[in-house]
Amino acid sequence: METILKDSQKQIGQFVAEDFRTAAIFSNYGIDFCCRGHRTVEEVCDKNGINTSELLDKLQKVLSATTEQNIDYKSWPLDLLVDYIEKKHHRYVAEKVPVLLQFLDKLCKVHGERHPELIKINEHFKASAGELAAHMKKEELILFPFIKKMIHATISQSGIQAPHFRTVENPITMMKEEHDNEGVRFREIAELTNNYNPPADACNTFRVTYAMLEEFEKDLHLHIHLENNILFPEAIKLEKQFG
Repeated sequence: METILKDSQKQIGQFVAEDFRTAAIFSNYGIDFCCRGHRTVEEVCDKNGINTSELLDKLQKVLSATTEQNIDYKSWPLDLLVDYIEKKHHRYVAEKVPVLLQFLDKLCKVHGERHPELIKINEHFKASAGELAAHMKKEELILFPFIKKMIHATISQSGIQAPHFRTVENPITMMKEEHDNEGVRFREIAELTNNYNPPADACNTFRVTYAMLEEFEKDLHLHIHLENNILFPEAIKLEKQFG
C-alpha cells in the first residue's frame, strides 16, 4: 500500500526517465509523458478518470520485466547524451523532413480534394519542420556547447565564464516551451490522421506517409523526453555547482 501511495505521487517524466519502456503504457492511456511529464500519476488519473491502481500495476509489470534492449539513458554522462541526441534524433529529423514534405505535397495534389484533412496535415507538418530546424540549431549552437563547457570545467576543476544568457535555465525554458508547441501540433496531426490509420481507399504513398508520420512522432517523443526529463534537469543541477 505504501509503495502504491509513493508511486502515485511520482511524476510521469520520472517513470519514463528511469525506464523508457513505461512510455508505451502512458501512450496507451493517452497520457503525454514528454511535454507534460511534470504531472504526478495521481493528478493525471484523477483528471482523466483512470484507475490509479490499474495503471500502477501495468507500470510495475513493465519495470519488473528485463530486456537487453532497455537503455538506461539516465546513467549516461551528459556529454554522451548531448552527442546522442544530436547525432541520432537531430539527424533523424533532418533526414526524414524532406521526404515527408515531398510525400505530403504529392498526396495533397492527388487526394486533397477527396481528403481535405491532408491539406491541414501538410500545413501542420510544414510548420513543424520549420520550427524544429530553428529549434535544433539553437540547441546545437547555444545550449549544447555550454553544457559541454560545464562538463569540461568540472573535469578540469576550473571556473566557467557566465554565458550571455546568464543562466542555463533561460534557454532551457525556451526549449521546453517549443517542445510543448510541437507536442500540441503532433496531437492535432494524430487526430487528423485518425491516429495514423489511413482511409480504406488509401494508395501505397498514403499508407507509407502515415506510417512515417507515426514513426516521426515516436522519435520526437523520445527526443523530447531525453531533453525535458533527463538532460535539462541535470544541466541545471550541474550549473549550480559553479555557484
